[in-house]
Amino acid sequence: MRHFLLTIAGVFAGLMLFAIIAPIMLVGAVALATRPAPLAARSVLVLDLRGALVDQDIQAPIAIFSGHGQSVMGIEETLRRARGDGAVRGLLVRLPEGGVNPAAADELRLAFKAFRAAGKPILAVSQGLYAQGPVTSTYELAAASGDIWMQPGSAFQVTGFSRQDIFFKRFFDHHQIQPDFQQRYEYKNAVNPYLFDGYTPAHREGELSWMGSVYATSLAAAAIDRSRPLADLKSAIEAGPWSAGEAVAKGLIDHAGGVREAQNAILAKAGPGAALVSFDNYAARRRGGGPSLSGGQAIAVISGEGDIMTGGGGVGSPFGGGPTIRSDDIARAFDRATRDPDVKAIVFRISSPGGSDTASEQILTAVRAARAAGKPVVVSMGAYGASGGYWIASQASEIVAQPGTLTGSIGVFGGKFAFGPALAQFGVDMDGLKVGGDYADALSSRAPMTPTQRAAFSAWMDRIYQGFIGRVAAGRRLPVARVEEIAKGRVWTGAQARDLGLVDSLGGFPQAVERAKALAGIRGLARLESFNIETSPIQALRRMFGTGAQGVRAAAAALDFTTDPRAEALLGSLRDARLRANGATVLAPRAGW
Repeated sequence: MRHFLLTIAGVFAGLMLFAIIAPIMLVGAVALATRPAPLAARSVLVLDLRGALVDQDIQAPIAIFSGHGQSVMGIEETLRRARGDGAVRGLLVRLPEGGVNPAAADELRLAFKAFRAAGKPILAVSQGLYAQGPVTSTYELAAASGDIWMQPGSAFQVTGFSRQDIFFKRFFDHHQIQPDFQQRYEYKNAVNPYLFDGYTPAHREGELSWMGSVYATSLAAAAIDRSRPLADLKSAIEAGPWSAGEAVAKGLIDHAGGVREAQNAILAKAGPGAALVSFDNYAARRRGGGPSLSGGQAIAVISGEGDIMTGGGGVGSPFGGGPTIRSDDIARAFDRATRDPDVKAIVFRISSPGGSDTASEQILTAVRAARAAGKPVVVSMGAYGASGGYWIASQASEIVAQPGTLTGSIGVFGGKFAFGPALAQFGVDMDGLKVGGDYADALSSRAPMTPTQRAAFSAWMDRIYQGFIGRVAAGRRLPVARVEEIAKGRVWTGAQARDLGLVDSLGGFPQAVERAKALAGIRGLARLESFNIETSPIQALRRMFGTGAQGVRAAAAALDFTTDPRAEALLGSLRDARLRANGATVLAPRAGW
């Protein structure tokens, strides 16, 4: 019966593949195969930052449906290529109305400044900046352009930034839902909304600390790029909000003008006959132009974004889903880079707020193995390198973070919700059975832990926390007592973490590459190779339809029955991908450094 159901599911998957997925993939393949129109001799790239912005390119086989926007890493690399492209004469940036992630703003600011240093102008245009999230980071990015335009009549509400949290304690008390959590320690506040009805003193202190650091560093960067005293800029900003015209009068922006006027202004700077070119289109036409993979000294690039989880397979959905860092994938990538004789150093790009301690330890073990083999590992932190994200970075050769990166959070929390009393109010009774020791049902949602279960759980939490402390102390060469002092689950910005010894220097991916070159003794250019494990189309289909190997074979058989040459070509591609499906590593060239 099981085999019959699998076969039926496989046939259904095959029909879905042929009727829906195959035509879309074929259309995409034709579009990619079509030679793009020649690039104008004077081109201005248009970078639209109003959509979603992630740290790294989505590693999804059918990423066109992922719903994710551009990546910070992808933008940085494209701008680096464009700096040396004679056809690119400028950049027009469409700014979002709300806040940009602070670390992303820091990274793109450096990319903008390098682009301008190559003699190419940037114009940033806004249709309003509103008090939504860290909008001062958006202003930092605008200031780096050197020429800020704002639509007349729009608002300049860059007066600071705020945040708010929802606390559920009174709701839980009213409905007899019992949160049974423990923290190590008072600054590990992820579960505070379940335990308290407002900010605790430590929670308030920790949040205001990193928020103040982000605000200060973003304003300092903007003051430098606007060539204006920091105190003067700060007072002008905090006296707002202003209209676009008032912001011009106060020297906060340069022009009050619409999008069309801004476009004409940057085209005029680019020269006669200049044309606007979509940033995505330019990135696609220039993709794959890196150096040869053969010979020479190489730096391996391994990257991960999202929650840290055990296992492999990358994102949970073939259509993009939420990115995750899978410990098997990252460990395998480190192993391949460690064994490759051409690889002299590794840059590990991380953007993660944390995750599983066991998965984090598997990745950290791979980092240690690479270093033991004589290959320096330099971590480049994106938006986050916190909790488990800091665990996996803690014993790298060096750590490079942006001023606005959220890092540290050296701590642990865990527990459960007990729903039994709440459900009993509605006539729903929960009961349970167990065999073995007293702890067997400690995590049951029927009732809170018993005192002995809570003591055992607490001891387990202590072991994880002390292990975290020890790893950081060893990796950062700090006394255990010092790490305990700055840990307790507290989040720090990259700027704060550098002063505390938790990171080595401030900067982005290019700076991490330079440090890797220096540690490996590489002089001149080095080629970068991605060692990330990429999910094949076969693996994607297995996850999407859940039919296992038999179902995928049935799907392939459904394509075999057709004589359509397009379907045959697609089937050939799928068969080729199936040969690489078992842990294949795709090495993709990147530009030389």
